[in-house]
Amino acid sequence: MTNYPVNMAVEPEVRAFFDPGTNTISYVVKDPASSSVAIVDSVMDINYAAGRITYDNADEIIKYVQDNSLTVEWLIETHVHADHLSAAPYIQEKLGGKIGIGENITVVQDTFGKVFNEGTEFQRDGSQFDKLFKDGDSYQIGTMTAFAIHTPGHTPACMVHVVGNATFAGDTLFMPDGGSARADFPGGDAATLYDSIQKVLSLPEEMRLFMCHDYGPNGRDIEWETSVGAEKEHNIHVGKGHSREDFIKFRTERDAQLDVPKLIIPSLQVNMRAGAVPTDEDGVPMLKVPVNAL
Repeated sequence: MTNYPVNMAVEPEVRAFFDPGTNTISYVVKDPASSSVAIVDSVMDINYAAGRITYDNADEIIKYVQDNSLTVEWLIETHVHADHLSAAPYIQEKLGGKIGIGENITVVQDTFGKVFNEGTEFQRDGSQFDKLFKDGDSYQIGTMTAFAIHTPGHTPACMVHVVGNATFAGDTLFMPDGGSARADFPGGDAATLYDSIQKVLSLPEEMRLFMCHDYGPNGRDIEWETSVGAEKEHNIHVGKGHSREDFIKFRTERDAQLDVPKLIIPSLQVNMRAGAVPTDEDGVPMLKVPVNAL
């Protein structure tokens, strides 16, 4: 990891927001030396059966930012989520900030632009986002220097974001007793995911790791913070004693048994647009349901 500007002396303040509807944890990451923050993996609520979008989770984050007189500089998407909708443009409209995602969003847009038959009017160049991160790219949150690590395998556009002694893992890793994310989405690959996880586990052992999801395995309470050292020692999929070959075999067999995420159809259409809901030719918000395409 010598090519990445790790600085364990910087200790950002991290406030987590758990969304029980999607088991997603969003974060407000504050520079301790200023009012500047980044918001990571925000959630827009949807009642898919009713076709109704609301913003309770995002409004809670907005209220927290406003009540504490914070300044939003970044709205970070660790990847194109398939299990929840991003609230980034809704928050941006109210609080400002730049929306950023990994540069391989273009691969995801090309793949699912075809699945949803989007036509030529749907731009597949990532231009819906304010910033496309390359591996190793740095950016500022107040006085803090953050950087992004490309971690494909779950999706081609996955990025892990490191801010001082705090790392936001997206879906690359779960808590030690949760293991890892699936690798069977288009563009996903179990071997690639294993290699990406090793990049994360090569960070300092004291590095704090913050998860994007937690499902409380075996009935435990929801948790979202661990460490690199704890993952190396105890992660049930990639911890001590688990080889690359073991991981690939397990992940491939396990993924074949998993159901499609219940919000994958609305999530992909919205998230590949940086959180914007698509519209029909009359400008009416509208989602498509492709038949036998996923």
